[in-house]
Amino acid sequence: MLKKIAVIICTLTLAAILLSSCLPAPHTPLTGFKPGDYNESLDSGNRTRTYTVHIPLTYNTDQAMPLVVVLHGSGGSADNIAETTDMSDKADAAGFIVVYPNGTGLLNDTLYLTWNCGFCCGYASDNNIDDVGFMRSLIGKLEGELNIDKARIFITGFSNGAMLAYRLGCELSDIVAAIAPVSGSMGDWETASSSPVSVIIFHGTADAIVPYEGGTSDELATEGRIDKPVSYAVNFWVTHNGCSTAYTRDVNGDIVRDSYSGGRGGSEVVLYTIVDGQHAWPGDNPAYRVISATDLIWEFFAAHPKL
Repeated sequence: MLKKIAVIICTLTLAAILLSSCLPAPHTPLTGFKPGDYNESLDSGNRTRTYTVHIPLTYNTDQAMPLVVVLHGSGGSADNIAETTDMSDKADAAGFIVVYPNGTGLLNDTLYLTWNCGFCCGYASDNNIDDVGFMRSLIGKLEGELNIDKARIFITGFSNGAMLAYRLGCELSDIVAAIAPVSGSMGDWETASSSPVSVIIFHGTADAIVPYEGGTSDELATEGRIDKPVSYAVNFWVTHNGCSTAYTRDVNGDIVRDSYSGGRGGSEVVLYTIVDGQHAWPGDNPAYRVISATDLIWEFFAAHPKL
């Protein structure tokens, strides 16, 4: 009898060992990523999407880092917006991860890349590309590969990329803490989820491509698009976040800063109006270096995690 019991125990032990060897190992962030730039891809919406990840010099797998998504404008690319914003240099100095996704376009996504922001633009809009789904998948993939602070996921973009940043603020508000649209307009979205999202906006009053006061552009084909004024976006987010409508205004030469505070979860809405400013990223070219959008965006992001 004892011999039979011993055999049963040995059999059960062996089965347990074999079963444990077949189970997946506990998930931990990948350690293969070292500081530097990586050109990566993922499958989303039945197509291969590409992006560049910048891992900062201070990256440590044992310490969660913020993630900043940077979206190029129409006709731009990951490389283009990385150069325009110098966000990778800022990431190295401040300690956060940056991802530069590519939009979609002609010739297998090699010509005139755009984003589908719901009312614009180009190939992405014409083909109803699911850029919201792509961004959710991208962020999820990066969370599985890198040690990302889930309370500090941020999105910024320029022009058409700013339009998508507005949309993502609405449709990904469950995971996004703050957005920073630069020289873009907001669509007619009234279905933002309940989560507050802090917003910092940059726009020049002389922008001829995405007019500050709204309307159509005289310089580029807008596909019949009529942009809403910057004030629409400000009012939308102030209301959505529950911020005070009594704002604080600071004027420094041609720079006007309006701040709406007191929102749910510590959220805030800030508008930088550049008097006579053009359609450009502030700080990028000699004629537009009165302020650095990159510096101010990171300062704002760092102060507004998702609570």
